[in-house]
Amino acid sequence: MGNRLSKIYTRTGDDGSTGLGDGSRTGKDSLRVAAYGTVDELNSAIGMVMASDGVDDDIREALVQIQHELFDLGGELCIPGMAMVQARDIDRLETVLDAFNADLPALKDFILPGGGMAASTCHLARTVCRRAEREVVALGRVEEVRPEAQRYLNRLSDLLFVIARVLARRSGHGEVLWQHERRPRG
Repeated sequence: MGNRLSKIYTRTGDDGSTGLGDGSRTGKDSLRVAAYGTVDELNSAIGMVMASDGVDDDIREALVQIQHELFDLGGELCIPGMAMVQARDIDRLETVLDAFNADLPALKDFILPGGGMAASTCHLARTVCRRAEREVVALGRVEEVRPEAQRYLNRLSDLLFVIARVLARRSGHGEVLWQHERRPRG
């Protein structure tokens, strides 16, 4: 970190602009700022999962690693041309996902967000992850974005879904299944 902040406010953003990591300025409503801002929001949502009761060490360890990688991804999105997230990070997500998914029963129904506080918060993080992915895709349509950024978020949302399932089961609340037949037809 090149410059340490001794003062949190700078007043430079009062005009609706913000500084990117390369020193250039852009609007706070730009696609790039939306993308890395949502990655930051996702990181905060994952912090909420970890603050929940009943998050075992194996999940906590995976989420801490993800938080660091999300910080790197935010940096990559904040500095045009920067490469931080690598294919090996995506491969690691897949390995973790496969390990958590191995003991889960096959999906036969849709799962509703729920299953206790930790699982519900993880479902919320998953939806924020999907929004971050959509915003990275939108950014990639107008500016160059490395495909690893989009692939990472896509895989991460899958992992968060699986972790939510694990959390719901471990908590004893169980998964909340969508009951499609409960609504009357017609």
